[in-house]
Amino acid sequence: MRQVRYRALIALDIPRQQAVREYHNHTHSLMVHARCVSRPSRVRYFPAELSWDDERPLHPGDHAEVTITMIDDEAATFFGSGQQFSLWCGDDVGHGTISRRVYTEYGPC
Repeated sequence: MRQVRYRALIALDIPRQQAVREYHNHTHSLMVHARCVSRPSRVRYFPAELSWDDERPLHPGDHAEVTITMIDDEAATFFGSGQQFSLWCGDDVGHGTISRRVYTEYGPC
């Protein structure tokens, strides 16, 4: 399995009646729910790590630029620049848009 990283802009939804939850940097609490780029009827939930540039936790209503790290060989068929996705934690809790894939000097992550 290959590790892949993407930069994305996310927004956490404000829940109607649920308890307010916060997410700490490098969280594994959220899954990324996306549609396949070439076959939109195909959907998947991806376990992921979301991290951002500061250590302050994110709360419902927050917007952030994040790095999404996944270990999955099929991720590239679901994510590309401009691809929209939702954030899931037992229910949809937010949404986002991929801005770009992150590469290192050694090639794709």
